[in-house]
Amino acid sequence: MEFLNVISQNLLSPAILFFILGITAGFIKSDLEVPESISRYLSIYLMMAIGVKGGVAIANTHQFTPQIFAAIAAGFAMSLLMPFFAFFMLKATTRLDRPTAAAIAAHYGSISIVTFATASAFLKSNEIAYAGYAVAILALMEAPAIFSGLHIAHRAAPETRTHKSEDKKLLRDIFTNGAILLLSGAFVIGWITGQPGMDKMSGFLDAPYQGILCLFLLDMGLVVTKNLNHLKAFTWPLALFGIYMPLIGGGMGLLIAKLIGLDVGTGTLFAVLCASASYIAVPAAMRMALPEAKASIYIPMSLAITFPFNVALGIPLYFALATKLL
Repeated sequence: MEFLNVISQNLLSPAILFFILGITAGFIKSDLEVPESISRYLSIYLMMAIGVKGGVAIANTHQFTPQIFAAIAAGFAMSLLMPFFAFFMLKATTRLDRPTAAAIAAHYGSISIVTFATASAFLKSNEIAYAGYAVAILALMEAPAIFSGLHIAHRAAPETRTHKSEDKKLLRDIFTNGAILLLSGAFVIGWITGQPGMDKMSGFLDAPYQGILCLFLLDMGLVVTKNLNHLKAFTWPLALFGIYMPLIGGGMGLLIAKLIGLDVGTGTLFAVLCASASYIAVPAAMRMALPEAKASIYIPMSLAITFPFNVALGIPLYFALATKLL
C-alpha cells in the first residue's frame, strides 16, 4: 500500500500532470504547442539550474570522500558497460539489424537529464535530501555509452567501420555538445562560487524551477505523442525491452548504491541514472556516426516508451525500493 501511495503522489504532482496534459493534447490533436525556441530555453534553464545546484552542493561538502569517488566511478562504469548487456538482450530477443541494435544499446547506457530533473523534483517534494555530486555522475554518464555503442557496431557490423575516419570529429562533437558543456560548466561555476553565488541567483535558479519543469514536461508530453505513430511497427519483444531494460538498470543501480553505502535520496537518483535512456545527445551522435541504424526505431524506444515509464512509474518504484534497501 505504501508503494501505491508513492505512485499516486508522483502521478498527482504538478509536473507529471502537465506531462499527462501534453500527452492528452497530442492524442486529441489539439493545436497546443510550445514554440521550439521556448523549448530550447527551457532545456537550457534546467541544465543550468541542475549543474549550478550540484556544484554548490559539492562546494558545501568541502572535500571529496572515497564514497564520492566510488559513486562517480561506478556511474562511469555503468555507462560504459550497460550497452554491451543491452545489445546482448536485443540480439537474444529481437530480429533487429546489428547497427540499429547497437544504437539502441548506446541509448540505454546513457542518461536522460529530464528524467533526472523530474526525480530530483520528486525527492524535493518529499523532503528527501540527496548529494550534490549526483550531478557530476550525470555529466559523466553521457559520452561513455556513445563510444561503447559505436564499438559494438564496428565489431558486430564491420561495414560500419567505414565511418571511423569521422571518429575524431565525433569525439570533438561529443565533448563540445551543448548539453554536456552547459551541464559540466554550470557544475564547475556552482562549485567555484559556492553558496554565496547561489544566494545571488536563487531568485532565478531556485524559485522558478518547479514551474519551468512543469512547462518543459508539458512540451515533452506533446513530443512523445508525435513519436507514438512509430510504435505501430514495433514487435512486442522490442516494446517490452523499453520497459524491462530500465528496470534492470535501475535494479543494478540500487545494488551498487547499497554496496557504496549511498543514502536513500542519492541512491534513488543513481538508480534513475542507470535506468534512464538518452533521447538528445545519443541520437545526435548516432545519426552522424552510425547512419545505417534506424532512427525511427531508436528514438521512439527511449522517448515514447522508456521516458514515460520512468517518469510516471519508474521514479516512485526506484524510490520505494531504495527506502527498503538503503
